[in-house]
Amino acid sequence: MNERPSTHPTRGGSAPRLRPVAGLLAAAAIALPFAAAQADEERDRRAQRYEDLAVFTSVLERVRSHYVEEVDEHALMESAMKGILEDLDPHSAFMTRESCEDMKTETRGEFHGIGIEISKATGAFIEVVAPIDGTPASRAGIQAQDRITAICPTEKPADWTEDCRGTTEMSLVEAVSLMRGKRGTTISIYVLREGSSEPRLYEIERDTVKVASVRDEMVEPGIGHLKISSFQERTGRDVRKSLDALREANGAPLEGLILDLRDNPGGLLNQAVEVADAWLGEGLVVYTQGRDERERTEFPAGAATREPDYPVVVLVNGGSASASEIVAGALQDHHRALVLGVPTFGKGSVQTIYDLDGGACLRMTTALYYTPAGRSIQEVGIQPDLVVERGDAPGHRLPQRRRMREKDLQGHFTQKDATDLEGGSAPPTRILEHEEGAEDDDALPDETEGDATAQAEAVDVQLARAVEVLKSWTYFEDLRRLRDERDGAGSEGSTVAAADDS
Repeated sequence: MNERPSTHPTRGGSAPRLRPVAGLLAAAAIALPFAAAQADEERDRRAQRYEDLAVFTSVLERVRSHYVEEVDEHALMESAMKGILEDLDPHSAFMTRESCEDMKTETRGEFHGIGIEISKATGAFIEVVAPIDGTPASRAGIQAQDRITAICPTEKPADWTEDCRGTTEMSLVEAVSLMRGKRGTTISIYVLREGSSEPRLYEIERDTVKVASVRDEMVEPGIGHLKISSFQERTGRDVRKSLDALREANGAPLEGLILDLRDNPGGLLNQAVEVADAWLGEGLVVYTQGRDERERTEFPAGAATREPDYPVVVLVNGGSASASEIVAGALQDHHRALVLGVPTFGKGSVQTIYDLDGGACLRMTTALYYTPAGRSIQEVGIQPDLVVERGDAPGHRLPQRRRMREKDLQGHFTQKDATDLEGGSAPPTRILEHEEGAEDDDALPDETEGDATAQAEAVDVQLARAVEVLKSWTYFEDLRRLRDERDGAGSEGSTVAAADDS
């Protein structure tokens, strides 16, 4: 029997050639109404767009012509552009030429100002995350968790009628712009401290603020402490220099390292990748995902040289955000380090800077990022393997106040937003141990600050605990076992059983 398809032009042989044509006609019959509906929707959107632009122009003209006072049209347009961005999410913003220059200068690690890191919840005062060491703010006595109730700039903006303005309705970008200024000029701020009933006036002279993003010290023979305060243009290079300096100070290879990312607000994504690369050498560090499934970008490790396989503990707290969470998450997912402290800030979004005409720029959230295991930390943060609260000096009993995090910011992306996006997931993290006496972070603040004397006497419980952990190989034997399982069986997301406390 001939099993080849018949090519004879009979009725039976011609039928198969008709079926695809009939199928195409049927598909076209379905597609045509769908395409027509899409075209109608696009015409409706275009018509609505033109109508909205006409209304905007009308409003602008009415304000320009009939407002009770003459308005600055340039300032009016800048205000309108700020309004376009402010309702998107807490991290998107239109930035004026001055604000844009300040931001770019800050990433280079040098600017003129008073030297503080700040945060803000909607309708609340601006809060000091931390003063930068050796800056005018630090020398003046500004402390973490101080609340700035009002700012009195050296040069008032054109639209101000008052000398000072409260900060409850002020954006972070506006506050930073007001506090920046030429070296040698003075700015006044009113500060409310926990336990005080009235704000205190501080007059601070601006200076050049040089932020050393990396500091190092030997805490014990063989154990180094590497502190990264932010991720600037040179942070990756400075980390490698500090690692060499630690080895030189130790006089031998390191036996363990504490990578301190506490109160690190983040910075440049490429520098976070370069820092994590020092301990990974290969594998995925982080990936970002835009709204389209094709908008995925992976950032792999690939250093020509990497650090020896000594134990690493990463310290984090509620002030560890963005790029610092990328580093902690990458080292955690690759089972290369233990994360110790309390849950991090929870900023899992990526902002792109677009330069605009006239020197202004647009900072806009364009993607969410995910750890190598596909975890989104948006809103939930990095969960430590070892939960350890920060200790305070004896007798320090000020009322505690919970730190603000990403989930407290109005209009933030939720964890559901992130995990529903293409490529996102939220597998459980490994929990090795919960320190005895540590409270849930939502119920109790992880940090309080007292007067300068109390702070000087305070014991850094997290750092001390990290040293103890490095001396106990039990935890790191578990990590090596997890790496072996992953490399041998390709398994990810394994759970580590509770380790004995040595």
